[in-house]
Amino acid sequence: MKKLIITITAVLTVGLIAGCGGGSSTPAASTVVSGKVADGYLVGATIFLDKNSNYQLDVGEPSTTTDANGGYSLVIDLADVGKYPIVAMAIKGVTIDKDNPNVTVANSYVLSMPATAMSGTVSSNFISPMSTLIREKMAANTGMTLTDAMTQLRNQMGLSSGIDMMADYVAGSQSGTNMTQFQTMHTTAQQMAGLMAGQAALVMSGSTVNQNRYRSMMGTINSNMSAIAANVMNGQTVSSAFMTSMMSQMQTQLGVMPISGGFTNYSGMFRNMTSHSSFWSNSGTPVTPMSGGMMKQAN
Repeated sequence: MKKLIITITAVLTVGLIAGCGGGSSTPAASTVVSGKVADGYLVGATIFLDKNSNYQLDVGEPSTTTDANGGYSLVIDLADVGKYPIVAMAIKGVTIDKDNPNVTVANSYVLSMPATAMSGTVSSNFISPMSTLIREKMAANTGMTLTDAMTQLRNQMGLSSGIDMMADYVAGSQSGTNMTQFQTMHTTAQQMAGLMAGQAALVMSGSTVNQNRYRSMMGTINSNMSAIAANVMNGQTVSSAFMTSMMSQMQTQLGVMPISGGFTNYSGMFRNMTSHSSFWSNSGTPVTPMSGGMMKQAN
């Protein structure tokens, strides 16, 4: 993976500086973290630093809104860089996906990026369905690194080892040697976002996110990621028989989950994949249907 340094602009609020007319004081520092949000670039999405990891904007959390190009600039305390995830919320009736620019999104959904992706070792602060799944992999598996999570997702999708899974695939799909693979990422992200938005009635209530159901939804997407990528590779849309069946089963699974209370399956939905002895070298293993229409890796 090519390592590029993200752009961080430091903004220092300084009191009187020694030698400039008085005593000195400790500067209070903040920084502007900039990036873009997409499955296609999202205009009018809410962006915030999720300090309590509940996927929703709370009082005291820095926030902003994406511009006409899906870009954002979020002012946060310098000490918080790399400490908390950034969340993007596409809002029903407000946010516009530039892949379909004539209408607002029909359902709200939540995307995010892992906190460590702000460390300067990725190409940008790009928030997408890919970065969202990478964050969930890391959250479910203590000790999993950003590189490990990106490698796993790249292998699930059968992409080349040099592809940066945190890159701006919208821009990458326009030109360059990896254009075709970034186009695959873009289309796969569109289908992932379609699955997320399709669960809005069960996962979200306004801007409130049910964490258990959200994590279960992402775990199911993770377990079926190779099949979702195969759906794209085979030229199938989000309306294909497989995706329609998956959408229906996700709704059934989420519908019987309690609104509150403990949750036990989330980590297992990810751990079963990471513990697979041959998974790390998987370059796109075929998948076969399980009973009920969900998918598993072929042996």
